[in-house]
This record gives sequence, structure tokens and C-alpha cells, in this order.
Amino acid sequence: MSIAHNLGFPRIGVHRELKRMVESYWKGTLERESLLEQARALRQRHWQLQADAGLAMLPVGDFAWYDHVLDHSLMFGVVPERFGAGDPLDLYFRMARGRAPSGQDALACEMTKWFDTNYHYIVPEFSATQTFTLAATPLLEQMSEAQALGHPVRPVLLGPVSYLWLGKSRSGDRLDLLEDLLEVYAELLDRLRAAGAEWVQIDEPVLVQDLSAAWQEAFRQACRKLAGQGPKRLLCTYFGGLEENLALVLESPMEGLHLDRVRGKDALPRVLEGIGADMVLSLGVVDGRNIWRCDLDAALRELQTTHQALGERLWVGPSCSLLHVPVDLQAETGLDAELQSWLAFATQKLDEIATLARLLEGGTAADQQYLEGSRAALRSRQASPRTHNAEVRARIAAITPQMYRRQSPYPERAARQRAQLQLPAFPTTTIGSFPQTAEIRRARRSYKNNELGEAEYRQQLQAEISKTIKVQEELGLDVLVHGEAERNDMVEYFGEQLAGFAFTSNGWVQSYGSRCVKPPVIYGDVSRPQPMTVDWIRYAQAQTDKPVKGMLTGPITILCWSFCRNDLERAEVCRQIALALRDEVQDLEQAGTPMIQIDEPAIREGLPLRRSRWQAYLDWAVQCFRLSACPVRDDTQIHTHMCYSEFNDIIRAIAELDADVITIESARSGMELLEVFRDFHYPNDIGPGVYDIHSPLVPETGQIRSLLEQAAERIPAERLWVNPDCGLKTRDWPETRAALANMVAAARALRG
Repeated sequence: MSIAHNLGFPRIGVHRELKRMVESYWKGTLERESLLEQARALRQRHWQLQADAGLAMLPVGDFAWYDHVLDHSLMFGVVPERFGAGDPLDLYFRMARGRAPSGQDALACEMTKWFDTNYHYIVPEFSATQTFTLAATPLLEQMSEAQALGHPVRPVLLGPVSYLWLGKSRSGDRLDLLEDLLEVYAELLDRLRAAGAEWVQIDEPVLVQDLSAAWQEAFRQACRKLAGQGPKRLLCTYFGGLEENLALVLESPMEGLHLDRVRGKDALPRVLEGIGADMVLSLGVVDGRNIWRCDLDAALRELQTTHQALGERLWVGPSCSLLHVPVDLQAETGLDAELQSWLAFATQKLDEIATLARLLEGGTAADQQYLEGSRAALRSRQASPRTHNAEVRARIAAITPQMYRRQSPYPERAARQRAQLQLPAFPTTTIGSFPQTAEIRRARRSYKNNELGEAEYRQQLQAEISKTIKVQEELGLDVLVHGEAERNDMVEYFGEQLAGFAFTSNGWVQSYGSRCVKPPVIYGDVSRPQPMTVDWIRYAQAQTDKPVKGMLTGPITILCWSFCRNDLERAEVCRQIALALRDEVQDLEQAGTPMIQIDEPAIREGLPLRRSRWQAYLDWAVQCFRLSACPVRDDTQIHTHMCYSEFNDIIRAIAELDADVITIESARSGMELLEVFRDFHYPNDIGPGVYDIHSPLVPETGQIRSLLEQAAERIPAERLWVNPDCGLKTRDWPETRAALANMVAAARALRG
């Protein structure tokens, strides 16, 4: 019988148990032994879910305290010198966030996006004298836990080529480290076999990207070195197709190969023709990155073709790890029955995978009933009138080229904006959000539970906005924000107010570390029934004589950070969102808002993994931003913000957005992102982030000034703004005040 298996399960828990236990440990309110025991219980619960669904060879090593790439760095001894030694767990947390219950504070390691997802990983930092040592105890202990419960296990490893690809070296070529790294991998594989692993999962997602000849040869070298080492190896690729790397993979001496059949469409006949006589082929036919139910009939047709050729050598799985979807649909109580019937979270996807494997052998009566239920849900979705809005489609058809352009070119706009705003050199501002205190969260919860009336709720939030404005004035910031006290999340907040969106109560997914988000669900055509932010911004502006920015999340980010419908092209959905935001931009301007910030941190994330497809994406992404931003007068200043994305290679497209001011993340990378401005003349104003808000460390004034001086070497000083890397939602007030005070002091010193 074909094996049903999984590549990874969400580690956070259905109610974000991991987040709560880790943050309690950081605060000192949870002892280490209690932390370890709670984590063991969470892992065991997830293993049992997978076993109960009928899956074989449960993944082990998909759990991580913060990030699985960081796990590998600790396992291989890739620890920058500034962190020193000390307790391994606290060393791990200091690398991730700069601070832990023990050990000295240090600058956290860089963090960026995991391929084209909204998951962030901690970037491996290779030194000039890098050596590798094996510390596999955490992984082996997790194996032992699962085995003691009677579960057959398959350890999950990030492959050596992808690990080096994802890292950075300040000196030398990363590939020069491969030979030494492979020695450690070989030792690790032998230890896994000795611990009882029959198979090991080696993830090499880099194989779905464009690889140079040197990186292709690195993969061959890794295959040769690790051939015959340890357990049988399942090579896993995901997030796309292998395409020109397919031949490279098929010639590798691996015992198994996993292909993403949702995002990758390599020709199956070619795969079947080239696969080894004894090689296992795993097909990822259930979408691991979106929450729609699988079309079981379509998946079954593909599986049956392969099953006829391979028999029991065919395995059935998800396209990728289920890390990117919520844990369990059964935790949802607010979704209507029709919409809920269209969805499948991680736990439900386990059932889809197991059912497909059984249906290949004919299945049981229960499997046939499950199949009929799935068919009925798909028919319901296809026929539902709630997915189509003729008025929205008509607006899309009526878009004209002029709607993508500002009235005047940037130099003319900038002159008018400077004359009106009268800002000093190095103007200081923040990215938008201020600390979401326990009081704010309590008020929002009470309001949603109908324990707090509309009027009282608004009064509480207005009081918070007034406080935030006053603090910014006291600190001496030049351009203020209202603090976003009314917003639970920068995307979910808008999803709750836009037609065509639904939202969940427990649909949490991990973004980074203990930070979880609850992506909205785009199920139908998108429109804006009424203004979403205008009253809050108008109130904030009434509290001060200084300019207050209107704050919006951009169309590409709303698209990428939602679970998007899969029955309409993403570009078309994005244009619908852009038109809805265009209406909001016009209303903000009419309300007297002098600046409007349209955040687009996901624009790089949405970039296809293959360079040949970049231009088509960038064309419509830039158009969608401009469609939302361009209806305003010349003297209304448009800002945008981007963070934790390597966008040096798309800088021309970023310039084509034609935002008057762009703010970017650059502190954690030591202003590395600004290197592109040595060769590319960025035409508009720019605010490089001068301190890392994802770390609790308060930057010193001198440190901020040094970063700004570095920035001024690349960008004319008259076009430089001063701001943090990102919003301050996750920070507390004392550190926020201290950090912003130092930031303002640094800007004033530079003016002098």
C-alpha cells in the first residue's frame, strides 16, 4: 500500500501554546523544567494527531523553539563570537533576539524571509575562520521521545546546500565551507541511523530556484559524500518545480524524492522515466501553503497514473511542511457553515493525505463518503454567488493608464511637499504602530465579546491615541502616527472591513519566533463598503499641530499575507484590493491627511522563485501599488515601508513604485541593504531603519548616528529620513521611549 506521510506540522499549537510558554520563559515567569515539559507535551500531541490520521513515519525535528534554520546553526556550531558561550538554550535565544534569561545581550542575528513565504528565518552567519562541530542532542532527544511512544519516525534535516545558500559570509565564498560541513552531516546521519531511523528527510528547497553551475556541482558533491551514509534519504523539494534541475536530481543517489505538485508542475512522464528502479517517489498533492480543501478527484487522477508505474514506491504527502497553515479547523466557531466546508487546516490536510493513499487501493466506505463530502464542498464553492461581484469586475475593466500615474514627476512634487510641510533636515518619524499594551488588548477583547459598548470602546482607543500623540511630541518626533491602537494586525484589520474577506478566530500561523499572525481568507471579489481608517486619523490629527501620517497596508501585502482564493489569478485579486485602497486614500486626503503611508513589506516575498517570471510579477505588483497611491494631489506625500526582505535585486521596480518616501529595514543587517545605492541612483526620499525593533535592546545614540552617517555616504543627506526598522507594536513603552529618544538625539546631532 502507498504510504501516507507528512513533511512537517505547525509547531505553535492550536492556541499558540508555544508562543505563550516561550515568552513566559523569557520574562522569568516559567521555569526551564516547566518549559521543557510543556514543549514535550505539545510535540506528543502533534505526533498523536498524525498517527491517528493514519500517517506513517512521523516527522521529527520539525519542532523548533524559534526557527528550524537557527536549530541547524546551533547543531553545527555556527555561533558568532559576539555571543560567547553559556547555556545552550539561552545562547539560542540570544542569537534569535539579542537577549535571554542568562548571558550578555548582543546584536541579534539577521532575519529574513524563508523563500517566498511570510515565515522569517534566522540567517546563518559564517565567519572567516568558520569550523563545524556537531551538537545533535536536541534532535536525538526528540527522536527518543517519539520512539518511546511507539511512533515510527523520520528525522527532518535542512540539506547542506540549502543551509549554505541561506547563510551569509562576510569574507569568502560560502561554497568553500561545503566540504567541512559535509563531514558533520555525514557524522549526523550515522548517529541518526544508530538511533533507529530507517529514513531521513533532507530538505533542499534551493533546488526549485535558478542555480549556477557552482551550486549545481555543490549538490552533486553533497550527494556523493553522503551516499551510503546513515538512513535511507528522502530528498524533499518544495515551493516550485525542479525544471532544469530535474536531471540533476534524478541522477542523484537518493533513495527517495519528494516533489511539490501544487506549485511545481514538472512533467510527470519525464520524472517516471528518469527515476531509479528502486527509488521512492513522493507526490505533494495536498497544498501545504493554503487552506482550501483539496480537489481529491484531480489529485487522485495524478496519483493513480503514478501508482500504476510505481506501486508501493509511491508515497502521498503535502506539497510542503504544514508549518504555513493553521492547526485545526475544528477550533473555528465563527465561520459560517458554507465557508467552513470549503476549508482544510493542517489537521484536516492529514485526513486528505491519508484518504488519498487509501483510495489508491480502493478505500473503505468511510473513504468514499469522505470523497463525496469533498466533492459537494467543491461544487458549493464553484456555484456560490458570494464569490462573484459584477460591480467589482466592472471597475477592474474600467481602469485606465492615467490611474497608474501621479499628476507630476517626483522633483516637482517634492518641492511642493517641502514648502508645505516645513520639516527639518533628517526628519524623524516611526513606521506606524506603537506598543499594543495589555489594556488595549483587553479593551478589544471585551468589545468583541460584547462586554464593552461601541462608545466606551472608542473612548478608550481615543485616549490611547491621545497618549501616543503626546509621547511623540514630548520626544520631539517631526512626523507623528496615531499608533494603530484599534488594529489587531496590519492585514487582518483591513480584511475584517473589506467585502470578499473572512477571518478566523484561531487561524494562527507562525511568522517568526513567538510572533504569530492570523491571515484573513479571501474567498470572493474585494471591495470597500465604507472608510476604514479615516475617523481614527482625523481624530489623531486634531490632537497636534504636527503632521500625522495616515497608515494603510498595501495591496501586495494584503494579498500575500492572506489566504488567497485559488480560483482567480492573484494579479486580478490584487487589482481589486488596490481599487478598494484607492478609495481609502482619496478619503484620507479629503479629510486633510498630509501624508499617507502604504506599507508593502511583502513585495519582495511575492517575487517568483524563478528569475524568468520576475518581470511579469513586478509589472502587475508595481501597477497595483500605483493604482492605490496615485489619485492624490502633488502636495500629499505618499510613503511606503518594506522590511526583512532582500530587495537589492529588484531596486528598479522599487523605484518604479514612485513613492515620495520609502522606509526600509537595514539596522539588523548593518546597513547592508544600502549597498545597492552605491550603483543605483534612487530618485526619491529614503529612511533606512536605524534600530532593530524585533530585539528588546535599546540602541545607543552613537550607534544610531553611526548608521545614519553610513547611510549618508550612499544617499544625499537632504533626502534621508530617520526611523526604526519597523512598527513598535511588539515592544513595551519604556524601551520604546528610550529608543526613540536616542533616535531623535542622533538626528538632532547630525543637523548640527
